[in-house]
Amino acid sequence: MNAHCERTIGSIRREMLDHILIAGEAHTRHVLAACQRHCNAHRPHQARRQLPPDAKERSDVAVHALDVCRVRRTRILGGMISEYRYTA
Repeated sequence: MNAHCERTIGSIRREMLDHILIAGEAHTRHVLAACQRHCNAHRPHQARRQLPPDAKERSDVAVHALDVCRVRRTRILGGMISEYRYTA
């Protein structure tokens, strides 16, 4: 269990905290909550076949025609994290 905790803490530090100047405890909680929402709701995980932890299992893979689909970018934490989604 210690290895899992060390990896998670290291990832948070490298991906988030090394790039943001933290102003206090409330700011730290806000940054960590945003990171948690991103990791659980959007970020793909290899162990789950590129699905985020909060996503339901799906057997079909959506195929998008790149010539008709547009991609929408959502910036999180001032652009520190970017999430991309297909739009209609």
